[in-house]
Amino acid sequence: MLILEKAGLDPKATAFFANYLIQRSTKYLWNNLSSPLLEVNVGVGQGSVLLPILSTLYLSPFLYILENRFKNLNIPISILSFVDNGLFIVQNKSFIISNSHLFCSYNILSKLLDSFGLAIEHSKTEIFHFSRSQGVFNPLPLDLSLLGGPIL
Repeated sequence: MLILEKAGLDPKATAFFANYLIQRSTKYLWNNLSSPLLEVNVGVGQGSVLLPILSTLYLSPFLYILENRFKNLNIPISILSFVDNGLFIVQNKSFIISNSHLFCSYNILSKLLDSFGLAIEHSKTEIFHFSRSQGVFNPLPLDLSLLGGPIL
């Protein structure tokens, strides 16, 4: 709610989101079976039309801080964000240097996400190397296991 207030939303809009996000409940139906009413006090419902709006408002300060940290550490990386998915782009002629930048970026990203109360789904993390070289193409793996991530 603090982020919505700092974003300058009208108090009525902030109150609407507070009512939407707090003290919610849900019930699951399957054929003729019905669950009891369950409290749902965390997050925005999957498929909600408000998800893109709220996640953009919540992630904007996060992305701003992340980009500034990369810039201050001279890590040449570009970030693309798609609601709750992200893409880091590193361009270098050396796979070793690219992997080094990605390793540092992943470390910074995971610590910052943690401070925002968010987490990386390590199992969904992937790496793609592209090369113009002709012949054998066998880039080194990126080992993120020291950071709690996978080996890519």
